[in-house]
Amino acid sequence: MIDLTTLFTYIAIVLGFVFIPGPATLLTTTRAVSSGTKVGIATGMGIAVGDLFHTSFAIVGISAIIATSATLFTLIKYIGAAYLVYLGIRAMLEKTSLEAATNKQSMTATKAFYQAILIEVLNPKTALFFLAFLPQFVRAGSGPFVIQLAVLGIVFVFLGLFSTIVFSISAGKLRRFLHRHPAALKWQGKIVGSIYCSLGARLAFQEK
Repeated sequence: MIDLTTLFTYIAIVLGFVFIPGPATLLTTTRAVSSGTKVGIATGMGIAVGDLFHTSFAIVGISAIIATSATLFTLIKYIGAAYLVYLGIRAMLEKTSLEAATNKQSMTATKAFYQAILIEVLNPKTALFFLAFLPQFVRAGSGPFVIQLAVLGIVFVFLGLFSTIVFSISAGKLRRFLHRHPAALKWQGKIVGSIYCSLGARLAFQEK
């Protein structure tokens, strides 16, 4: 079992990571603003599931393959980037009346959940992060290596989910403001689409 000192140190560091705005929190916040708190939380849950996959990848060594194969890293990176840009362009081109926008969710929680899983799984940078970060807190004599990695990964996932829920609730208040000011909604699709495209570009140009 992981000793408490190591575990508390790990939790403190991870809390710092997950509450610093990054791609995951930005995506979650954007979804919450555009489609409501429930959809934002669903997005956070999808990201959490994607991170569970990355934990599994790190344990079985798939992340190591990605780390050593430039071709595979590039392929996964561009697939993920293209998907984000596709979502962004669709959001910018979608035409919705102000009345419909203020009375209807633009995305269901289920759809947001599965999209978030796909976006997170297709981010090779996350795979490399888990591969490089988790083993630093594995200690000899604290139990099987695989179990320690699994515990660390699960803790990271739950803390990350907690942060996305906090961001989603906060973003939900901004959504209520937009509903009280319908004129602002005409820019919502363009802003949301621009954020998705920016995330895609960030992923496309990131290096190992």
